[in-house]
Amino acid sequence: MVQIQLTDPAVAKLKELIQKHGSVEDSFLRVYVAGGGCSGLSYGLALDNKIQEGDLVVQDDGVRVVVDDRAAEFMDGSTVDYVESIAGSGFMISNPNNWSTCGCGKSFNPKGEGAPDSGGHGHHHEH
Repeated sequence: MVQIQLTDPAVAKLKELIQKHGSVEDSFLRVYVAGGGCSGLSYGLALDNKIQEGDLVVQDDGVRVVVDDRAAEFMDGSTVDYVESIAGSGFMISNPNNWSTCGCGKSFNPKGEGAPDSGGHGHHHEH
């Protein structure tokens, strides 16, 4: 069983977004992991309403979070937060399974993988 927690601000924002697109009973937050990104892997978040084979469902304060079995390997123990600041607003994932993350907040290296080369960051963000 995968553990993913939502902070109170994340729950409030998700409920607001879900109500614009349906209902809490029909919609959920899908968290996924994709290859690429600044640090090797990147997080993705999207509202969804279809459970796929292999999906794991986590319920937190009335909001469902769904991850596929591949993402569950990387996401266990993570916290999803919603942050509003002068620099902007958005969902952020805090993951104890990472040994490094990029300043963009969406890209990470999981523990157990080799260190990145020492050639510098050398990439361009388009978030």
